[in-house]
Amino acid sequence: MTGTQDPEGRRAGAGPVLLGVRHHGPGSARAVRAALEQAAPGVVLIEGPPEADSLIPLAADEEMRPPVALLAHAVDEPGRSAFWPLAEFSPEWVALRWALEHGVPARFIDLPATHTLAWGQREDEEAGEGRPPLDAARAESDAEPDSNSPPAPDAADVRIDPLGVLADAAGYDDPERWWEDVVEHRGAGRGDALAPFTALEEAMGALRETYGSGGHDRDLVREAYMRLQLRTARREFEDGVAVVCGAWHVPALRQKTTVAADRALLKGLPKVKTDMTWVPWTHRRLSRVSGYGAGIDSPGWYGHLFSAPDRPVERWMTKVAGLLRAEDRIVSSAHVIEAVRLAETLAAMRGRPLPGLSESTDAVRAVMCDGSDVPLALVHDRLVVGDVLGEVPSTAPAVPLQRDLTRLQRRLRLKPEALERELELDLRKENDAERSRLLHRLRLLGIAWGEPAASRGSTGTFRETWRLRWEPELSVRVAEAGVWGTTVLSAATARAEADAVAAQGLADVTALAERCLLAELPGALPTVMRILADRAALDADVGHLAQALPALVRTLRYGDVRGTDTGALGEVAAGLAERVFVGLPPACAALDADAAEEMRRHVDAVHGAVGLLGDAPAAGQGHLRARWQSVLRVLSGRDTVPGVIRGRAVRLLLDDGELAQDEAARLMGLVLSPGTPPADAAAWIEGFVGGGSGGGMLLVHDERLLGLVDAWLTGVPAEAFTDVLPLLRRTFSAYEPGVRRTLGELVRRGPAAQGAAAAAGPAIPGFAAELDTARADAVLPVVRLLLGLDEADTRNDLVGVEG
Repeated sequence: MTGTQDPEGRRAGAGPVLLGVRHHGPGSARAVRAALEQAAPGVVLIEGPPEADSLIPLAADEEMRPPVALLAHAVDEPGRSAFWPLAEFSPEWVALRWALEHGVPARFIDLPATHTLAWGQREDEEAGEGRPPLDAARAESDAEPDSNSPPAPDAADVRIDPLGVLADAAGYDDPERWWEDVVEHRGAGRGDALAPFTALEEAMGALRETYGSGGHDRDLVREAYMRLQLRTARREFEDGVAVVCGAWHVPALRQKTTVAADRALLKGLPKVKTDMTWVPWTHRRLSRVSGYGAGIDSPGWYGHLFSAPDRPVERWMTKVAGLLRAEDRIVSSAHVIEAVRLAETLAAMRGRPLPGLSESTDAVRAVMCDGSDVPLALVHDRLVVGDVLGEVPSTAPAVPLQRDLTRLQRRLRLKPEALERELELDLRKENDAERSRLLHRLRLLGIAWGEPAASRGSTGTFRETWRLRWEPELSVRVAEAGVWGTTVLSAATARAEADAVAAQGLADVTALAERCLLAELPGALPTVMRILADRAALDADVGHLAQALPALVRTLRYGDVRGTDTGALGEVAAGLAERVFVGLPPACAALDADAAEEMRRHVDAVHGAVGLLGDAPAAGQGHLRARWQSVLRVLSGRDTVPGVIRGRAVRLLLDDGELAQDEAARLMGLVLSPGTPPADAAAWIEGFVGGGSGGGMLLVHDERLLGLVDAWLTGVPAEAFTDVLPLLRRTFSAYEPGVRRTLGELVRRGPAAQGAAAAAGPAIPGFAAELDTARADAVLPVVRLLLGLDEADTRNDLVGVEG
């Protein structure tokens, strides 16, 4: 800067007050506030999209809580979007707030988003590739090290890091550490509040003389637009102009150019119609590790430095202690005192003016974490980065779908949060049922706010568990989904109908039918069911039918809890099951090993589906279970069916009580006879006791079967043993360690010696043909204690079970 400074802080006869900053730097934010107080400009110009000028007053709303971001998206393609994030400690946010508090006009002066989004679209088309909408949004806004604004997406260009160059010149190997020492730990200083900006401008001027635009020609276009806006403001306001922008751009704004030259750079820029609004942002998305090019390593730490009124290290250690205590770690006030002393000592030894994040982290690791990086990782995730989620006013512009979603979130008390949390829902409660419907409808729309998780308690259909986490990109997804409808219900219905028409396979349609029932979309079900019936009638592939049946049958279970009419669905499911029964035996003939294993999985899936379908009234077919058991008998006895499928059919019949253990032992004995090829016998064993079906426990409790397996295995010829070993290893390695250990002890005890007489059913130690009531009575006191029953009630219950 040039010129002289008057007593009130303005520079007489000089140009505008250019305040070059580091985006999201608390030191820069404090310095900007001090500089604006001293210069008292008549207007504040800020690096950002000028379409957001009308949104500036919302920054003073009581409901506005940073971090927030300006979101711009193309009206005709909402997925093409860009963000301009602002935190409480961002210099741009401080400048906005200062202007609003002092009644001073504020304007954004960067290249309009209408050009930025169209420019990125044109470059995609010229490159002959289309980027995914969300990736495009991030790439358009997050690739520039020193700017909030959208950069060029050319990955071949290499942009220099100005802070890195300055830190290296100062003898630092860490730009973050250099910035902390020079800016964050020095404060705004006393005297001339503009002096730090003058020094930084000179440093950036030297860098621009050496590196030019630093590898990105788009900066030249943006800076030309900013100069034009600066000229306009200087003509309009006589009280002076202050500009808050990335320090990298200050030399270019100071540069003397002609209006014609700047307009020539802007000539012919593409345009696209855009909408803009405020959206919530998170500290995690401000971090560099999230892919945000203008990000910082420690947004939580920077937020603490900006908000702490005094003694920042002591207050930081107190926060860390509170977090560790909440995680049941023993941390006392003495730990806090010692950690502060160690951080100060480390800073003195390293020649730093104050303890920085590295000193504080080292002290926390040594004093509070006992040298372990495990609890330190929690401190880094929760505090150094943080999960703070901003809020925007309800009056901010939004698509109708967003407004409906916000209304539902408030009514159902489902507040969006950046920190992942689990939500347990009891669908017998109306509020929980509505929450479930909302989350399922959002998933249909591609808005992945919640993901289903395994329930810790009951596995019944009346309970659901969700993992919720709100990410800023979901605002883009909501805008994209707005093309389907103005409410969550209407949009989800329209999207489900469109997905049903576009579904490629029968399994896709059945899965969609299940999701429609979960989301309770009665308007979409007729279309989905019609398409489902048509696809099921035309699809002759037994594998496809078997793959579709489980999802279809699962939906029948939701009627009890959700009050959904599943009658039509039951008829389709029953018809689909009949077609599977007819086509499965021929489809299982003459299969290779891979195809046989895939068909075995289909058999398991159909068996589970029939178990659910069974004699349900909705199915309309009381004989389905008996029909399926006859199919299993056919599969178990056909020599043309691969061994893995025959073995599994025998096992399923045994589990259902349709096959006696003696008969199962006889069938196993036939398969494991010397006349059966070893590979086929090994496949049969895998089907019978493998595949995660609890076969290990079956062998533990039925030593006759174990004796047969042991006798066969010891009789396999040496030349065939290496061929069957991988299959057997895969089968038995799936057992729990305790089951494998028990089997080993039984084999060591010698069940093979009894294998020849197994069919005759000799007495085996530990097993008997009848119930041993004396041994059973020994557990009654424990059962009584668990169930809270007296002795008489317990005995009656047990007798009833036995009967």
